[in-house]
Amino acid sequence: MSGRVIPFGKPFFAGKELDYIAAAVASGSIAGGGVFTQKCNRWLEQHLGTAKSLLTHSCTGALEMAAILLDVQPGDEVIMPSFTFVSTANAFVLRGGKPVFVDIRPDTLNLDESLIEDAITPQTKAIVPVHYAGGACEMDRIMAIAGEHGLKVVEDAAQGLLSSYKGRSLGTIGHLGCISFHETKNVICGEGGALLVNDPSLVDRAEIVLEKGTNRRNFFRGMTDKYSWVDIGSSFLPSDLIAAFLFAQLENAEKIVTKRLELAQAYHAKLSLLADTGRVALPGIKQICAGNGHIFYMLMRSESERDGLIRHLSRHDISAVFHYVPLHSSPAGKRFGRQHGVLDVTESVAARLVRLPAYFDMTLDDVDYVAAAVAEFFA
Repeated sequence: MSGRVIPFGKPFFAGKELDYIAAAVASGSIAGGGVFTQKCNRWLEQHLGTAKSLLTHSCTGALEMAAILLDVQPGDEVIMPSFTFVSTANAFVLRGGKPVFVDIRPDTLNLDESLIEDAITPQTKAIVPVHYAGGACEMDRIMAIAGEHGLKVVEDAAQGLLSSYKGRSLGTIGHLGCISFHETKNVICGEGGALLVNDPSLVDRAEIVLEKGTNRRNFFRGMTDKYSWVDIGSSFLPSDLIAAFLFAQLENAEKIVTKRLELAQAYHAKLSLLADTGRVALPGIKQICAGNGHIFYMLMRSESERDGLIRHLSRHDISAVFHYVPLHSSPAGKRFGRQHGVLDVTESVAARLVRLPAYFDMTLDDVDYVAAAVAEFFA
């Protein structure tokens, strides 16, 4: 024991969060859609290159909006990975849709694009690629498949802020994209998200769905003399207090991602010998460099070895964790979705993956300490 404690994660505070919250209070309007909400949306539009950003109370809310905008009906099928968070599936199940779980690639842990076409049926409505750990899915092929079959694509880019695919920001390639600002992400506001509307034909309806199904935004633009209920929707907006906190984070987003990439690259360098000798598998360095350093993971050789490493690190006061229980094996996944083919990679990865600590205040010395503890386990 060195006396050093390395938590799995720690929220980062940029410094101006409380100042901006005070400014929002002083403005006299702290409901959704205020000054800081507008600032956040403009930042996302300008920095990511989306047609329209709509701040939401969560990425879950953004996914639920996407399901409404795609007019998902009972019996419609939505292709997605099983190796993802429950919100990816829940959003479509709430509209009566059926998740169709397809296996992932062993190299990126993302939806295996080579398996998508075989999973398409006359009931298929959409494809939902999930950019695991901020690493990009093969979006060119996914978009081509969607175009050939008349399907929509919703990018679950919850972990993907400021990651890219061939120079394009994740979340801006599909028809819709969903971002998370949950406390566990790189850029945070406690709970929060954004819907990126990349298909201009969906913008007007997206604003209505966001505003509880009313044409309220057009009313404030002077485009109608009163606003009324015109469609389904819900209360998806966050308070402007949340947006004020978020804007302080967005102003530092590039700095945050630069630091997290530095940590990820340091981990990769320190653990590469273990990877070269076949004791662990690491994310590819190209995937890391186009990513945002959100998660650094290792794949162990077995579930028992993974669990043993987590216990070993805990004895060194290092918190490491596993990730998703595959949705297709969960009670609700079996009830509401269906599995397409074998999901051997998904099941193997879920049993062997371990996530190492990563947060803005972590130092390179901390990375050395964690890497040394991992090496000691194998020694």
